[in-house]
Amino acid sequence: MTLSRGILVATALALAGVGPAADASVHTGSSTGEVRSVEVAAGDSGGSDPDAVERAPRLRVRTAVRRVDIPWDLTFLPSGAMLFTERDRERIWWRGPEGRRRVVAATPRGVWHSGETGLMSILAARSFARTRHFFTCHGVTRSNGHAIRVVRWRLNGRATHARRVETIVPHLPTRSGRHGGCRLRFGAGGALYIGTGDAAVGSNPQNLRSGGGKVLRVRPRTGAGWPSNPFADADHPMKRRIYTYGHRNVQGLALRADGRMWSVEHGTYRDDEVNRLRKGGNYGWNPVPGYDETTPMTDFSLPGRQIGARWRSGDPTIATSGATWLRGQRWGRWEGCLAVATLADESLRIMRFRANGDFVRMWRPAALNGEYGRLRSVVLGPGNALYVTTANGGGRDRILRVAPRA
Repeated sequence: MTLSRGILVATALALAGVGPAADASVHTGSSTGEVRSVEVAAGDSGGSDPDAVERAPRLRVRTAVRRVDIPWDLTFLPSGAMLFTERDRERIWWRGPEGRRRVVAATPRGVWHSGETGLMSILAARSFARTRHFFTCHGVTRSNGHAIRVVRWRLNGRATHARRVETIVPHLPTRSGRHGGCRLRFGAGGALYIGTGDAAVGSNPQNLRSGGGKVLRVRPRTGAGWPSNPFADADHPMKRRIYTYGHRNVQGLALRADGRMWSVEHGTYRDDEVNRLRKGGNYGWNPVPGYDETTPMTDFSLPGRQIGARWRSGDPTIATSGATWLRGQRWGRWEGCLAVATLADESLRIMRFRANGDFVRMWRPAALNGEYGRLRSVVLGPGNALYVTTANGGGRDRILRVAPRA
């Protein structure tokens, strides 16, 4: 397809109400690039394609945990138990495989919540069976204001209490609590990736001495920059941690089977993004002077090279959040797809990408389309079932278990 013909096709799709275009190109000071049409399919069946109707799985959704308040993230332990956080109530819960649950950390001293920031991501250490360590990312109160930290914890042997061991990454920026980001996920080789928000400070994403608006890659034991990071020899410790920069508010991280990490990012009033991360990449968010949210999410007019999104929402934003790649034959046509939770749209999006990262199509399963309100995080659990957290507040939230019907 020629570029001119592609533009005509994309225009026709837009007029028909089909999804936005996705720009997956790397650019050097230019806003031009290939226009890619996006096919959006609604419902469990996968749309009008007869093959998709036959093979897309129908879903069974049940409530695994109820009556909680903004459970921001969860992680599974080797026993099949889970740990999960409540953002604003500043609590960490343990839930056993049979469903019993208890609070193991309640409003720890110094933890702070405001706006979008609080007790956020949680991730069990790869060595949990031996060390019983896990990590959180959360707001803190300091003598001179507030910050966000990544902290290592230890759960006792009876799973009745968790204590903080040490801070491994301090001084991530925050002001009001807006744009706290902070997703934790492991990548290839055991590196710990940390997705951060820009704290609504326009200069942070392009400032290589700030941890705001970045994806960091660190040693999980110490929080030091990963040895092969792009700025590993820099003088400043935060710069040594940087893997990618130029982000607005990273809400999701997901490691693909090929070892490549992907991120999911909140847009302004438009253009939520799904990005394939490239070491040292600049993803183009630079809302200066001040904090100008009319700036494009990926500003290709900046000097140097910027990397465009593999998928973007267009206008309006749907507030994409957590993400994970689906594994296992039970997912059928969706095996190897990216599952993305959305807050404003109150839906789950299933996105297919080619091996080279090109976007192919998207489904919006009816079983999770507006039925449970705002969706925050998605995590694969035992048996490759998908666990989804809601974010409605007021003690009305749930953790859902989602799996294809047999």
